[in-house]
Formats: sequence, structure tokens, C-alpha cells
Amino acid sequence: QVQLVESGGGLVQAGGSLRLSCAASGLTFSWYALGWFRQAPEKEREFVAAINRSGGNRYYAASVNGRFSISRDNAKNMVYLQLNNLKPEDTAVYYCAADQMGYGTRSPNDYEYWGQGAQVTVSS
Repeated sequence: QVQLVESGGGLVQAGGSLRLSCAASGLTFSWYALGWFRQAPEKEREFVAAINRSGGNRYYAASVNGRFSISRDNAKNMVYLQLNNLKPEDTAVYYCAADQMGYGTRSPNDYEYWGQGAQVTVSS
């Protein structure tokens, strides 16, 4: 049974930082690309960042490029999202997801497995 479990969310002031973690189990982790998505109230789920199976290629949404950083540790079955210089518009539930094609894409439809999400709230 595949499980993705996010942690590290919370409440932070604008300009602050958080680090989200996602622990994966039940899959051959190094075969999968990993992505982070977010969903704000009354908005569609949107792409945030992705990393391919080796970690050599990383992709970011324009809105977070330069502020967020995705990384992975294949030995620990972990993927991380470092969130810096947070803004109130970053407030959302953040989800990690796994894509068995391994390349890392921006479309949520390409991801087979999803975590339950972690709330990030940025106050102004």
C-alpha cells in the first residue's frame, strides 16, 4: 500500500520560511518523480514544484521560482519543499504526489499517488 505523508506545515508571518517534508512508503521511491501541488480555498489545485527520479531536474511554477526549493533523498524515501519569503497568497493546503513515469510534470493528472496534505497559512 502506497502512502505519502506530509509534515511541516503551520502558521508563519509574511517573509518567513517553512520546510515541508513528505515521507513515502510502499513504492520503489527512486523510480518515481515527485511533485508538490497546492490548493487554496475555492481555487483549483495548482502545480508548485517537481523533481525527477534522480533529482537532476527540478521544475517550478513561476509564482514560486526563486523562493521555493524542492529536493529529495532517495535513501530516506523523502521529498522536501523549502518555502522562503512566504507571502499571504501562498496560503493553501500543500500536497506531495508521486509520478511513476519519473520525469516530473506540471499536470496533476500525471500523478498516481497523493498525500493527505499539509496546511500552510501565511499571515500579513
